[in-house]
Parts: sequence; structure tokens; C-alpha cells
Amino acid sequence: MPITRFPLYLRIWLAVVAAVALISGVVGWWWQAARDERPAREMIIRSESGEVLGQSRGRPLFVPGEGLEFRVPLDDGSTVYVQLPVRPRPPGGGPPPRPWFRGTTGFFWMLAFTALAVAIGSYPVVRRLTRRLEALHSGVERWGAGDLSARVDESGSDEAAHLARRFNHAAARVEQLVQSQKSLLANASHELRSPLARIRMGLELMNGGGDPRAARSEIARDIAELDQLIDEILLASRLDARDLDLGPTEPVDLTGLAAEESARTGAELLAAAEERPVLVQGIPRLLRRLVRNLLENARRYSDGPVTVEVGQEGGDAVLRVRDQGPGVPPALRERIFEPFYRLPGASERAGGVGLGLALVRSIAQRHGGSVRCDGQPGGGACFSVRLPALASSQPGPPAPAANPGRPGSGGDPAGTRARSTARNRAAAGNPGPA
Repeated sequence: MPITRFPLYLRIWLAVVAAVALISGVVGWWWQAARDERPAREMIIRSESGEVLGQSRGRPLFVPGEGLEFRVPLDDGSTVYVQLPVRPRPPGGGPPPRPWFRGTTGFFWMLAFTALAVAIGSYPVVRRLTRRLEALHSGVERWGAGDLSARVDESGSDEAAHLARRFNHAAARVEQLVQSQKSLLANASHELRSPLARIRMGLELMNGGGDPRAARSEIARDIAELDQLIDEILLASRLDARDLDLGPTEPVDLTGLAAEESARTGAELLAAAEERPVLVQGIPRLLRRLVRNLLENARRYSDGPVTVEVGQEGGDAVLRVRDQGPGVPPALRERIFEPFYRLPGASERAGGVGLGLALVRSIAQRHGGSVRCDGQPGGGACFSVRLPALASSQPGPPAPAANPGRPGSGGDPAGTRARSTARNRAAAGNPGPA
């Protein structure tokens, strides 16, 4: 850290000392002026019988060597001078000794001692504050020089400590973003090698006399994988940039969105008992990407049915996707949301590039929500997404009364599931039986 001629702590301390000196001088001047201006007194001259011969009100006049003198005019026109002599002194002696703190000199000595005490007492306080600022300055310099792990001391509860905490928070966030970008670049370069190597091998097989149709099909699949990888990398980078505008927000019907994506992937949407729209405020294409990634992940690792539930719990809109796959071990239920992470034993040939669930978490957090993975009693995984619901998601009209003799009536859960499945198939263009 460069050393200046007058450091901050010295300037603050000198300002305190100058302020105390100025206040002391003003107080001393005022006291001296008040002392020199003697108050007015009333003098009354009476005769032996008590008759008032004259009276006057005025300020005494100090006569050097004689004391104070008052001028009193009498009623008969003459003037009397009343004199208060000085204290008697012994022959050849000086004035009687007085305590050092009495009189004009003593008062100024008291002001000087007070200023000195303030100057000595304020120096440690000022130095402690500026030492913390110097430590913060040193930490910022190291961080700006490239040491992203640099942090500063957060002790204390004043503004300097608050500033240190905010700096550490911002530095940790920047370090996390930089590490995330480095990890994303390293993993992306690794993931790009696999489809490129397969494309190169397919071209060599075509040139070597292999089946051109199979080679072209394999190359087309690898190109689609590359396109998906690049698209997800770009989206992940844009989601990391919090201040980047990804599009306008608007009320989104989460139930309708889940119904469309369920029909696309062949999943089964389980309607709630009260059929009403569950609205959230968000970016429609990102929320669609969230639902699609969850459904494609469930379909990729599940041999059984995939079910989707949408509802409202308190002030949150909740989306749950359940599958009948092998499930996720409890120790890995957080790691699966890291970019490019695959469960042990997962094959690249199964599809996916390891960014789908990471994008789900980023999109949920971008909308003020969260996502988690839980297990199921019968096996498989359950992914739950919670998003802030709009206050306009009010209950709709009551459902019609149940009719036990008619499947699919308002009180029959199986009928509810049948209607949802039929609606999904119709949207997908498959008019088969529910």
C-alpha cells in the first residue's frame, strides 16, 4: 500500500485536535470578555437617620493601585465617589498566593489540559478505525490484483464492519462465478470431444465403405447432441449473469404448461381435487424449459410411468415430477444439480449432457424458488419445484357432486386421472383410450 505524506488517521486526528483547540480559544475569549465587562451595581447613600441622600446604578471603574470606584450623584447636586480598596498587603510583599486553577491563567491552563486530554484520548480511537480501513484497502488491492480468495476481517458492528462483510460477500460471489465459468469451460470442452470423435469416426466409416445410412443417422444424432450442448451452455452462462435481461415476465399458468409438456413426453398429469390455474410470475420460455428438463430426465432414467402433480401449498406453487427409475442416493441428491455431473454408472449414450438439472435449479432460483430431489417409498425419484405463486390464484367454483355410478365423475380420483390422461393424449395427437 503506498504511504502518503499525511495518512488518513493523522488527518482525522489533527482535525479533532484543531477542533478542540478552536473550541477552547472561543470559550476562553468569551470568558475573558465576560470577566472584563463587570456587571452593573446599584449604590445607595443614606444619612444617619436613614434618609436617602443619593443613589446610582452603574459599573465600577477600576483604578490601578486603589481598587474599584463608584460615582454616586447626591440629591443636592454634589457627587460622592465610593471606593473599594484592594486587599491589604504586607509591607514590601507581593499579592497573596492564589491556587493555580484560580484566575485567568488557571482557566486557560484548564482549557489546555482539556484539549491535551481529548487529543491523547482520541488518537487510539481514530487509529483503530483507520487501521481497519487500511486492512480493507489492502484486501481490495489484493483482490483486484487477481487473488480472488482475498478476504478482510469482519469483526465489529459498525459501518466499517458492514462494509467488510459486503465486500467479502461480493468477493465470494465473484469467485464463485469465475470458478463456475472455468468449470463450465473445462467440462464443455470435455463434453464436446465425445460427439466430435463420433462424427469423425462416422465420416471415416463412410469413406471406408461402411453403411452410409447408419453413419449418416449416427452423425445426425451427434450433431443434435452438439446443438443441445451448445444451447444449454449458452443458457447456463446467461442465467449466471444475474443482471442480464432474459425476457419479460408475465403470469404463467403452471398447470397448463405442465399439461402441454406432459403430453409431449407421454407423462401423466394428475389433476388436483380443485381444478384451478396455478399462476406464477415468470419468463414463459424458461419455465417451459424447467418443466421439460425435469420430464426428459425422468423419462430418460425411468422404465415405468412418469407422473406430474401441480398444486398450491400456502403461498407457493409446487410442481412434482415422479418416476419409477433407480432413484438417487441420498448423498448425491445435491450433487446432481451441479453442471455436467452424472450419477455413477450413467452412460453418455443414454442422452443428456449433464446440464439439465443444473438449468432447472438456475431457472428456479432466477424466479425466487427452489428445487430438491427426494426418494419414493416404492423406488424412483421425486423432484419438487417451489415457486412463489401469484395472489390471483384464487379457488375456482366448487367441483360437481360425485356420481358413483359414472366413472370420471367429480368425486372419483380415478376418473380425474383418466380425464387428465385423455387430455394429454389428445394434445399429443394420440386419440387412444384413456
